[in-house]
Amino acid sequence: MNRSTIILLSVLGGFVLILLWGVGAYNRLVGLSESTESQWANVQSAYQRRADLIPNLVSTVKGYADFEKSTLTDVIEARSKATSVQISADNLTPEKVAEFQKAQGELKGALSRLLVSVERYPDLKANQNFLALQSQLEGTENRINVERDRFNEQVRTYNSSVKRIPTSMVAAVGGFDARGYFEAEAEAQDAPEVSFE
Repeated sequence: MNRSTIILLSVLGGFVLILLWGVGAYNRLVGLSESTESQWANVQSAYQRRADLIPNLVSTVKGYADFEKSTLTDVIEARSKATSVQISADNLTPEKVAEFQKAQGELKGALSRLLVSVERYPDLKANQNFLALQSQLEGTENRINVERDRFNEQVRTYNSSVKRIPTSMVAAVGGFDARGYFEAEAEAQDAPEVSFE
């Protein structure tokens, strides 16, 4: 074998190795992207469970005629808004995730106000339907938190891969963009005020 053949085979071998690495990196990014989208579906499913429970909760509470109508209206409107904000799994930009989170936060706030005002109705608090729904809501809130944490962990893994060199070059060519995280709402930084008056 002459020297030019050896150089040609070396260059060709190097090119094949780089190509194989690029295919492997691309396939890994595809897998991470799919995992992130799957985890986003789990987050949406948990939020949908909460939205599905709300009509039953509102119906149970409505049975108490003297209950504040404005509180129920706030919950119904917040649920409507929260379910209207939809994000496609392939468009998980930080801005879209923040918009979704804001709508869900408004619903959570309306539900919290509803549950606080229930304290003034001992008969309602003792109602088995209400207690069961309240327990399901609490469980759902826990599920939502778990799914958001899992989503953020998956986004961290995905974003790290997209941003690391040399995989970032494959990500740029393949159109893999960083995804948005769920972040704590600004109000979450303040400690809740507890009063026993």
